[in-house]
Amino acid sequence: MSVANFHVDAILFDMDGTLVDSTAGVVGAWETFAKSYPGLDVTNILSSSHGVRTVENLAKYCNITDPAKLEDEAVRFEHAIVDSSRANGRKGIVALPGVRSIIDELLPAKGFPRPRWAICTSATRSYASAALEIAEIDIPDVFVVAEDVDKGKPSPDPYLLGASRCGVEPSKCLVFEDAPAGVRSGLAAGCKVVGLLTTHSRQQMEESQPHLLVSDLSSVTVKLHEDGVVVSVQLGTNSLD
Repeated sequence: MSVANFHVDAILFDMDGTLVDSTAGVVGAWETFAKSYPGLDVTNILSSSHGVRTVENLAKYCNITDPAKLEDEAVRFEHAIVDSSRANGRKGIVALPGVRSIIDELLPAKGFPRPRWAICTSATRSYASAALEIAEIDIPDVFVVAEDVDKGKPSPDPYLLGASRCGVEPSKCLVFEDAPAGVRSGLAAGCKVVGLLTTHSRQQMEESQPHLLVSDLSSVTVKLHEDGVVVSVQLGTNSLD
């Protein structure tokens, strides 16, 4: 098994599907909204909506055009993720494999003046904060959420802002992403990108062209250094050549 090594100034993580598994709650939320918006094809939505801001998904799939209603419904949707994540025996919002050891190593570098990692999510601050708390993952000082950018993923804005707040060049950052929209965002920002096969098919992820593709963060180890972070990615049968 070969290993790919990166020496970067900062790591930029997506949240849902990268650090936490909120699938149970997202399914429950769409099922809840299907009662208010008849005709929603939940299965189809789940295959294409991940990694995109809630307001954009609701505008697209629920045909909500009024800005005020869109914001209100986005809040309701994300509350529904949390509320339904444990309903009917669902497992809740949990940290994904490999996450705990990585975050433990990075914790000393989570704050200003020299943050070495960030979370750049399409979720709102309220939901993202709640999801990370439930999954027992510390929130770094550089925490980019849906409200912080005018254009969400696949626009480069979230990762450009994350790099800027870390005080580093995007080209010196490594992005971890599970969604094609997020991979394209990271690439457009000029970052190196590692894709994860946690929420989308291999074909979907390959089409977004990350630099590497692995099963999840259990294939990754990190080590803090004075001048940045060394990241080692084990390349197995699920990796891009």
